[in-house]
Amino acid sequence: MFQSRKDTVYVVLAGIFITNAIVAELTGGKLINVGPYVMSIGILPWPVVFVTTDLINEYFGRNGVRKLSFITAGLIAYCFFVLWIAMGVPAAKGLPTVNDEQFNAVFGQSMWIIVGSITAFLISQLIDITLFHYFKKRTGNKMIWLRATGSTVISQFFDSFIVLGIAFYLTGKIDTETYIASGLTGYFVKLVIAIALTPLIYAGHSLIDRYIDKDKKHNYGR
Repeated sequence: MFQSRKDTVYVVLAGIFITNAIVAELTGGKLINVGPYVMSIGILPWPVVFVTTDLINEYFGRNGVRKLSFITAGLIAYCFFVLWIAMGVPAAKGLPTVNDEQFNAVFGQSMWIIVGSITAFLISQLIDITLFHYFKKRTGNKMIWLRATGSTVISQFFDSFIVLGIAFYLTGKIDTETYIASGLTGYFVKLVIAIALTPLIYAGHSLIDRYIDKDKKHNYGR
């Protein structure tokens, strides 16, 4: 049993955070066209991760987000480890199921992609946490959009280029022009989604405040 409604809020937000981060990693191998450019479809869940980061930051502080970020990074690494074992186990023959070639084509990500993904995730999260509290310290409880969207806009820029840089640019798989174009494409897509999700931050604040307030009123009535 949870000790308070606030504990429930943390578990729900943590669940959304972890789920979207892992789904983003597992779907990252599929590339889609955005106009004349290419980006990973795994980018799409990341704005949800950063919005959830801001809500956790707001109610549970930087330690709450920092611990959750390291736990999530560990779970992402665990997922890749399990997939690595699964790829080494031969599929059953003669059945109408996914064969080894199909399975490995979807989940067989290189070590550098894994390293890039986890590194980008941790660095961008730490940047987001730092900027969020920097803005909050100067604005107090006002201008929620500034500390939430502002921190996300900057941290996602680093996230977009770090994973591409480690996994593809430093390994010589893409040239400088492709690296910059793909990084900017992914960044602007995440930026548009993050800005579009800003109203959800205010909605989340309202719902969480009312939910937690019921706990306070219950305690005061004793």
